[in-house]
Amino acid sequence: MSLSENSSENHSWFALRIKARLEKLVAASLRSKGYEEFLPLYHCRRHWSDRIKTQELPLFPGYVFCRFDVHNRLPILLTQGVLLIVGCGRTPLPVEDSEIAALQSIVNSRLRTEPWPYLRIGQRVRIERGSLEGIEGILLATKPRRLVVSVTILQRSVSVEIEETWARPIRSLSAFHNLWQTGSPAQKTGSSRPV
Repeated sequence: MSLSENSSENHSWFALRIKARLEKLVAASLRSKGYEEFLPLYHCRRHWSDRIKTQELPLFPGYVFCRFDVHNRLPILLTQGVLLIVGCGRTPLPVEDSEIAALQSIVNSRLRTEPWPYLRIGQRVRIERGSLEGIEGILLATKPRRLVVSVTILQRSVSVEIEETWARPIRSLSAFHNLWQTGSPAQKTGSSRPV
């Protein structure tokens, strides 16, 4: 199978669970087989008693992303170091293309990035300026401001430092959902005129 067949853009991205500390080996192996893989890395300074060393570590330890045909997944599962394809039971679940694109933009931006706990609450924002323009995520109210982009299927997130003026809130659909469930203000008051 050729490189173009393995990494077709018609195929979905999937998260692969990898044996501990074998992420780089698995990514290289998948690449050599012709698959499009993505292993987001960040730089971390480690302090030892006699020195400080900068290491390149996975943003999602134990995971590598790979684009492939889900109906032809055996070569992926036979790759040394791959434990499983993340999914529900025996059914692999794809990772959203927008989540992979956001992670790729963050890694390519060269901004200071680090792993972050998965968040379910918080304000969604869209970046309107800077090298991350167009990315959506959750803004944390800490100084310096940080944007969190999540990979839902892994329930993990990545945090990147941003300027305060880059982010704008995204109007939540929950306000519309609540209005739809409870009815319009006119229905509550018994008024028949439009609001």
